[in-house]
Amino acid sequence: MTKYDVIIIGAGPGGIFSAYELMKLNPNLKVGVFESGYPLEKRHCPIDGKKIKSCIKCKTCAIMNGFGGAGAFSDGKYNITNDFGGTLYEYIGKEEALELMKYVDQINVSHGGENTRLYSTAGSEFKKLCMQNKLNLLEASVRHLGTDINYVVLEKLYDEMKDHVDFHFHTPVRKIELMGKGAAVPEPEKEGAEGDPSANQNKSGQGFRVIYDEGQAECDQCIVSVGRSGSKWMETICKELNIPTKSNRVDIGVRVELPAVIFSHLTDALYESKITYRTEKFEDAVRTFCMNPNGIVVNENTNGIVTVNGHSFEDPEKKTDNTNFALLVSKHFSEPFKDSNDYGESIAKLSNMLGGGVIVQRFGDLERGRRSNPTRIAECTVRPTLSATPGDLSLVLPKRILDGIIEMIYALDKIAPGTANDDTLLYGVEVKFYNMEVKLDKNLMSNYPGLYIIGDGSGVTHSLSHASASGVYVARQIAGAM
Repeated sequence: MTKYDVIIIGAGPGGIFSAYELMKLNPNLKVGVFESGYPLEKRHCPIDGKKIKSCIKCKTCAIMNGFGGAGAFSDGKYNITNDFGGTLYEYIGKEEALELMKYVDQINVSHGGENTRLYSTAGSEFKKLCMQNKLNLLEASVRHLGTDINYVVLEKLYDEMKDHVDFHFHTPVRKIELMGKGAAVPEPEKEGAEGDPSANQNKSGQGFRVIYDEGQAECDQCIVSVGRSGSKWMETICKELNIPTKSNRVDIGVRVELPAVIFSHLTDALYESKITYRTEKFEDAVRTFCMNPNGIVVNENTNGIVTVNGHSFEDPEKKTDNTNFALLVSKHFSEPFKDSNDYGESIAKLSNMLGGGVIVQRFGDLERGRRSNPTRIAECTVRPTLSATPGDLSLVLPKRILDGIIEMIYALDKIAPGTANDDTLLYGVEVKFYNMEVKLDKNLMSNYPGLYIIGDGSGVTHSLSHASASGVYVARQIAGAM
């Protein structure tokens, strides 16, 4: 039995910055980090484009799990804004949320990101252009590290922490238990109950025990930061401990790939342009997400389901002639069906069933109501950067969602002519799963004193910058109290 002052579950952005800040503020604290995936240097996806061209559904997805979390091989975009990326500001205030995100940016810059650029949409001429075409460009400062520099930053952070923090890799936590007498699990809260979770807290305050395959460890304070890939695990833990939650949304859509020159006027100035649109037909919200200039399209494996994402690099030799970005439609369910993630999973499973993984379709084929086949993809002027199965997305995506995506493509065509070209490629499906929003107090603490839930696993944050900031915030609460 190992005893820690603080145990952190998950070595994604939230967990990393929690551990880093605790190390800086109180080096005497004994901190243990438990991660289901591998160390950074051992995270290798077997897809090589030659022998292995598509996802083989590894037991532990190297893209989604391990040191750095799902963000390790992402495009490394840190958006400093309260306009999107989560609702952290609702708990800690807008000014503090922004200051924490700027602090995270300083750490990234000092650990290898010093030559990267900080973009900003403030005062952009494109704001007016978007508004004139019924689009809305969200404001943000964006630090683009790129997949390669992001990796360097994570390497340096780990090198600085490894002799001060105990990292347990390939050690998934199976259960969290309350310690000590009187540490009974409280009765579940009534449906629709409101108020501060601390008002109904279990008052034992005697610490926690985490159970894993090889044994167990104890701690006084526990930080849970399992990310989106830990959504099922987080749901189980909340049920076992009667931690109140509420349903969150799911974003469903496609990844668009087109010639980089079509969006170059936007990406050269802004890099990441977060554009939202409300459809005329259904008044649904559609948005661009994760824009990757001169990037590549990649597979992701979330809970055994293969979806699509995008990466890009700072290294000129790794750049492509294409830009990719997601178009996502947000869906939130209430009564009688409440599980938004299950809905998204069912659509992704249908894509996997029909295409054996990710499906790719030319926009012109979609508009003509016909399936893309290998011949049409081979003749396409846009060379696909991901080996995917040519198919028909209309057999996968619900009509309402697909109509919204098509309407958004034509809206974007007005500010970036060529977006609606026949040879624009659509990969499906892309799904952004959001954890159920856990009921937390202003310190991001659950109804158990000392049990904090942060990052995307909490349902409060949806981005690298917000998740990292939540880690710093909680670490400061803990360091100040110990």
